[in-house]
Amino acid sequence: MNKVLATAHSEFIIALRNRWVAISVAMMVLFSLVLSAAGSAPTGAVGVDKLSVTVASLTSLAVYLVPLVALLMSFDAIAGEIERGTLSLVLTYPVARGELVLGKFIAHLAILSIAVLAGYGIAAVAAIATDPNALVGIPALFRLFWSSLLLGATFLGIGYGISAFARRPGAAAGLVIGLWLVLIVLYDLGLLAAIVADDGGTFTTHYFPWLLIGNPADAFRIYNLAVSDATAAAAGLTGAANSIPAVHALISILIWPVIATILAWQIFRRVTP
Repeated sequence: MNKVLATAHSEFIIALRNRWVAISVAMMVLFSLVLSAAGSAPTGAVGVDKLSVTVASLTSLAVYLVPLVALLMSFDAIAGEIERGTLSLVLTYPVARGELVLGKFIAHLAILSIAVLAGYGIAAVAAIATDPNALVGIPALFRLFWSSLLLGATFLGIGYGISAFARRPGAAAGLVIGLWLVLIVLYDLGLLAAIVADDGGTFTTHYFPWLLIGNPADAFRIYNLAVSDATAAAAGLTGAANSIPAVHALISILIWPVIATILAWQIFRRVTP
């Protein structure tokens, strides 16, 4: 465990000098502020506090931004070391590959926590400052925070796996952006097209819910919207959030980080510096 923590400490210090960290924090803060202002418009219409509506808006933001930030931090975690020639040196130390991956994971998750906390915290302050009843939405904000970290942890693991598979930062960057487009954007469009073609048939009633929670991003969104008091203020998967049990989505977002990190470790084991 000491080796893991030592690796995490070193990786954290190195990552703080990475330009993607500053960009990640800036993006989270900027977009959270924008959504906090824009998302407060329907507060009176749905009859809930401003912070709960802001949380519903932040959920839609997190689905797109948290996976992207996680992938940008992790895509060169292994490929970058291979290209710089430092991986062969690191592997000469008495540190197992699993400990190295876990150390990187802890460091990057800590940095992601800072970015998410900064963004959500500023949005919460803005909501509370303009609505005395906004404190009612604090539990929803806390739930969004830790579920966002689970979503980010999943894509950190995916990023490590792609980094180890590609072995070159340029190739890894292209693969993670392509994967982000597929899982976050095109996946839902494909399901929507299938539903329209199925016209309420077997696919819609039997397979669609499982395919939806099988995607970690959709499971994250469904879980947060299903237990939110401001679901009516969010668009897109409102119907799905109401029809799929929240516990199923929660199980999905709890399992995915473990699966992704184990797969990354297995791929890294096959890497020869």
